[in-house]
Amino acid sequence: MCLILSLTSPRDTCRSALVSPALRSVANSDAVWKRFLPCDYKEIISGSSSPSLSLLLSLAKKDLYVHLSFHPIIIENGSMSFQLEKENEKKSYMLGARALSIKWADTPEYWSWISLPESRFSEVAKVKKVGRLDFKGKTKLKILSSRTNYAAYLVFKLVRDRYGFRHTPVELRLTTEGTASGKVRSLILDPPPNAPQLAKERGDGWMEIEMGEFFNECGEYRTVECNLRVVHDNQPKRGLIIEGIELRPKDNNR
Repeated sequence: MCLILSLTSPRDTCRSALVSPALRSVANSDAVWKRFLPCDYKEIISGSSSPSLSLLLSLAKKDLYVHLSFHPIIIENGSMSFQLEKENEKKSYMLGARALSIKWADTPEYWSWISLPESRFSEVAKVKKVGRLDFKGKTKLKILSSRTNYAAYLVFKLVRDRYGFRHTPVELRLTTEGTASGKVRSLILDPPPNAPQLAKERGDGWMEIEMGEFFNECGEYRTVECNLRVVHDNQPKRGLIIEGIELRPKDNNR
């Protein structure tokens, strides 16, 4: 029975637990829920800077799965986060602003690094005053779930006194190493109220906009790179705050 349940889904397993007390015991067992966790879950958690690291590893496997589905853990010295998609056990990662390559990020006249209570990271990047905007993030495909269609999302917000983003389009590009140059999307980050709103609220205090998508076949050592640029306009811009770039399975919405 353990094997049968582990070949279903977390949702179906939870439904099975409601059938009878005997089945509930099997459905909640570590033997079943360990199969829903990624094979490298211990390695991922061990890379966390969370003080509750030892507590996480001591949880029952179902409790650990639920925790990782609802509470991103911070890894890579605070520059990335990891989370499970609760419906299908797929991996999601966010490259925090500190993991991105941001042009002029260390020039205080152009960018500032601030802390916000709604961010999962200790620091986010805020545009103070720049003309050309240019940043990118990349990571290895091998850390992602295999045979999965992923999308990359810019996670950001705009402050009330922003300017420079209402009429100037930004270029978004996603490319995977060894393939043709990715398609460029050109869009307005801060469109007028009566225009189509491409950015969506995430429910965690941030907005997101899709940068592109790709299929990860078998978790190779190639890289995926996401880039945002404003290259045809030198008008001053300010008020954009970047939390990061999230890579998550395409068919899962937040």
